[in-house]
Amino acid sequence: MSPFKKERLRTLTTSVFLGAVVLCVSFVSQGECQTTPPPTPCAAHKSCDKCAPNAKCLWCITTNNCTEYPVSWLLPPPSVCQLSQARWGVCWLNFEGLIIAMAVLGGTILISITVCCCCCCCCKKRRSRPDRDEERFVRKREEIKQRADERNVERKARHDQIRKKYGLMSDSDHPYSKFENE
Repeated sequence: MSPFKKERLRTLTTSVFLGAVVLCVSFVSQGECQTTPPPTPCAAHKSCDKCAPNAKCLWCITTNNCTEYPVSWLLPPPSVCQLSQARWGVCWLNFEGLIIAMAVLGGTILISITVCCCCCCCCKKRRSRPDRDEERFVRKREEIKQRADERNVERKARHDQIRKKYGLMSDSDHPYSKFENE
C-alpha cells in the first residue's frame, strides 16, 4: 500500500471513531439518575396479600408471618414452613399445589411436543410410502401390459402364418386368396 493511501485510511478511521464517540455522547442524557427506594423487608409484611406477591418473600399460614424465601434451596425446608402451609406468588394456592400444578403443566407440554414431533415424523413416512407403493404398482402394471401386448403380437403373427398357409388371409392381393362366387 502506498504511504498516501495509508495516511488517508488512518485519517478516515480516526474520523469515523470520533464521529461514533460524538454520537454516543449526544445520545446520553444529562438528567439526574432516579433511585428506587430500598425494598421493604419481608418481616414488615403482616398479611398474605402483601407478602405473597413479592417474589423474595414466603408467607407461612401456621405462623402467620412473612419470611425471606430461602433462595439457596429450590424448595423451602420444613424448618421454614411446611409446603402445604407455604404461600408464594398467590395466597389462594399453597406451595405444594403450585409445584404439582407446574409439574403437570410442564409434563403435559413436554408430552404434547413429543407426540406432535412423532406424529409429524410418522405422517411424513406415511405420505412417502404410498407414493413408492403406487410407483411400484404402476411399474408392475406397465410390465404386465407390455408382456401381454408382446404375447398378442406373437399370437397375431402365428395366426397370420396359419391363415397364409391355408389361404384364409383377408388380403385381396394375396395370390392364393379364395375366390368368391360372383
